[in-house]
Amino acid sequence: MEKNDDKDPDHNDKSIIEEKADVVSDAHPPDESDGNSKENVDVGNAETEHNPEDNVESQGEEIQQTLESLSEELDQLLSSLSLHKEEHKDDNTEEKEKGDQEDDDYFQIPQFVGKFLDLLEDKLSKYDSGEPKTVWYQDQDEVSSLLEAVDRVSNLMRLLLNTKSCLDHHEPLINHAGSIQQRAMAFLEDEFRILLEESVIKETTDDTGSQRKSTEDAVVSQDNDQVTAPEPGDQEIEYPGYSEDVVALMRKIAEKMKAGGYGWECREVYLVGRRNILMRTLKQDCEFEKVSIDEVQKMSWGELEREIPIWTKTFKNCSSLFFPGELKLAEKIFPGDEGSLFCIVAHGLTIQFLGFAEAVAMTKRSTEKLFKILDIYETLRDSFPPMEELFPEELRSELRNEVTSVRSRLGESAINIFSDLENSIKSDSSKTPVPGGAVHPLTRYTMNYLKYSCEYKDTLEQVFKSHSKMEQEEEEVPANNSACSAFASQLMRIMDLLDGNMEAKSKLYKDIPLSCIFMMNNGRYIVQKIKGSAEIHEVMGDTWCRRRSSELRNYHKSYQRETWGKLLGFLGHEGLMHNGKIVKPNLKERFKSFNATFDEIHKTQTTWVINDEQLQSELRVSITAVMIPAYRAFMARFGQYLDPGRQTEKYVKYQPEDIEDLIDELFDGNTSSSSTATAKRRT
Repeated sequence: MEKNDDKDPDHNDKSIIEEKADVVSDAHPPDESDGNSKENVDVGNAETEHNPEDNVESQGEEIQQTLESLSEELDQLLSSLSLHKEEHKDDNTEEKEKGDQEDDDYFQIPQFVGKFLDLLEDKLSKYDSGEPKTVWYQDQDEVSSLLEAVDRVSNLMRLLLNTKSCLDHHEPLINHAGSIQQRAMAFLEDEFRILLEESVIKETTDDTGSQRKSTEDAVVSQDNDQVTAPEPGDQEIEYPGYSEDVVALMRKIAEKMKAGGYGWECREVYLVGRRNILMRTLKQDCEFEKVSIDEVQKMSWGELEREIPIWTKTFKNCSSLFFPGELKLAEKIFPGDEGSLFCIVAHGLTIQFLGFAEAVAMTKRSTEKLFKILDIYETLRDSFPPMEELFPEELRSELRNEVTSVRSRLGESAINIFSDLENSIKSDSSKTPVPGGAVHPLTRYTMNYLKYSCEYKDTLEQVFKSHSKMEQEEEEVPANNSACSAFASQLMRIMDLLDGNMEAKSKLYKDIPLSCIFMMNNGRYIVQKIKGSAEIHEVMGDTWCRRRSSELRNYHKSYQRETWGKLLGFLGHEGLMHNGKIVKPNLKERFKSFNATFDEIHKTQTTWVINDEQLQSELRVSITAVMIPAYRAFMARFGQYLDPGRQTEKYVKYQPEDIEDLIDELFDGNTSSSSTATAKRRT
């Protein structure tokens, strides 16, 4: 793995540790010829001279072996010095009180300590040199050797800095050890950052939120620092996408840095890295980008309509996947400190989420925004509780209050939008009748709106119950459980307003039969919409539907009476007989009147519209059932009194079958059909 040269902008092209200024810079201890080194006593350890002429492989092997042997010596020394310091602690305290303390805690530092530091510096140089960079954790021995060596240097520095005589007598060694420790910590910081940013196993997220690994990095065994390279696709990787082995290595680095006094630097690298990775993940997986409240309020509805589904998806995924993953990662790498780290990563983003939701609630109201507002409301209602549990108790109350406030704003906005729908029906006073008596656009819009609204029925009932400030009104409502809800009452109010509006618009038609067709069209459309939606049908109830169907039958009867009642009058016997004989002039006039009236009805009502095929068929069948038997009987009774030939051709314009065919042409909305019914006459 190559080191990432692109430093975080917060670091100003320098690592955090490289900025640390409390260690004296790279001063090496004097060599053996220096007079100051006389205090260093060789305790009989055989030192292996560093030979720069050796090849790289043998050189690495020599360094490792030497570090191992010197590590044992250094461990013994540190243990002895710690014990020595503890034994003299009480004595020094008493002497200090008497004012006659001597340097009884003074001890000599063996020469191999400096050699150990040099060898560790050589190892670090090896990692930093060469192309490509050495991936040190691809070798379990290297991992153990380096981390243990860094730990020993930290222990050495802690002992030296906490012993007064060492500060007085071993300053060069302290400077050298401090320089090596700083360099080691800077190296670990960089490697921690690289592991954090580049060891994420690429994954794809499906609709269920589960993730599958698609590529693998070399990873390190959790138990013994051993590197393993999994086979592609052999394990499921949950967000944030690190293998357990890589997490274990990052935890060990964090522990070593904390033990050396560089815990803050490691935390800072983690926080900056995880914030950036999380935001990058949200952009890649959810297309999410931060937007301010001002930006939201300046967005057009088209832009906002695209942003809201992104927000809901992101919030849900953060609640179920991303935030739990962040908390688990922090727990594994920084056990005992995970709460504060997770909060720093997630809290600000959560507040930003809530700011977006509140900004949407504050935008200008319009009926088309209702469903997106309800989407946000439902997302907060369903996804915030599990998200809330991830935060420590002191933050839960704050976030809970924020969410309660935002949901209240959203709920009030939804209720006001519903009121706006009511007001829009009241204010629709257009005086132009719909051609052909078709379904009015207001009816279509309102019913489709209500049908879609009832898909959110449970949420709307909760919204009206929790956030409605309107007084409950006594109204006739369906006899079912939902009838008592404020939402059901509001729905019934809207239906009554729509009925009244359509009734008023039906009076715009001068032709009473067309007015009946208009009311049948709109009434049938409403009933079919209600029956076709289980949610809205549950609110309106069977009783309401039966009452509306009964009203439709009354309009049907009125239409039939106004249109076909007059035509049936021409087929009566009155006035056609005198003293037992047929009055031919009257019979001829009767046929002429029937033909003219039927032609006019056909010409007019073929332009009328009935969109519902079942209603159209029902009307045609009912007309046929009334007209054809009557016309057939009239023809059988009086047709024989007309002279065959020209007289019959002139007065008997239609056979019963012709009438039946022409009735089947009614209500097609065929405004271009100006052809007369004569064209359909059968010969």
